[in-house]
Amino acid sequence: MADEESKPVPVEKESLVQAGKVSQWLTENGFAHEFLAPDHNGVEIIKVEPDFLLPISTALYAYGFNYLQCQCGIDTGPGQELVSMYHLIKVGDNSDRPEEVRVKVFLPRENPRVPSVYWIWKTADWQERESYDLFGIVYEGHPNLKRLLMPEDWVGFPLRKDYISPDFYEMQDAY
Repeated sequence: MADEESKPVPVEKESLVQAGKVSQWLTENGFAHEFLAPDHNGVEIIKVEPDFLLPISTALYAYGFNYLQCQCGIDTGPGQELVSMYHLIKVGDNSDRPEEVRVKVFLPRENPRVPSVYWIWKTADWQERESYDLFGIVYEGHPNLKRLLMPEDWVGFPLRKDYISPDFYEMQDAY
């Protein structure tokens, strides 16, 4: 019994998340970002400040991420930040499992502004418009940033978690 008490208790090492291949490449080339834990499929996620989105996006395009599969807005909760998320894929010939990365830009709820990546990936066109329409994220430099799903005079952003639906909807003439 005395021997058991004197033995050191094994301490588990903290499991640190290792930066992924893309994050390491960005760091080696001097691009400021933060590595977040990969998702359940192992897709690498990096956090980028709004001011660094265009330089990092241009670098990722040069690295080979030639396809913007998805751009969307995310509301982290009432009174909390909004997120503009970009899911990039490296599409090439004969690739069974293309390389993927997600870029997240956290924005203040009061004035969510981020540069548009339309000029890098044209697929961002309607996706950024949808995020603008439903979350109120302004994509600076977008060539046609206007509502896509809601009427132009709609007040508020319906997918924000603090959005309050109006009591009635005014029917408009279809003529």
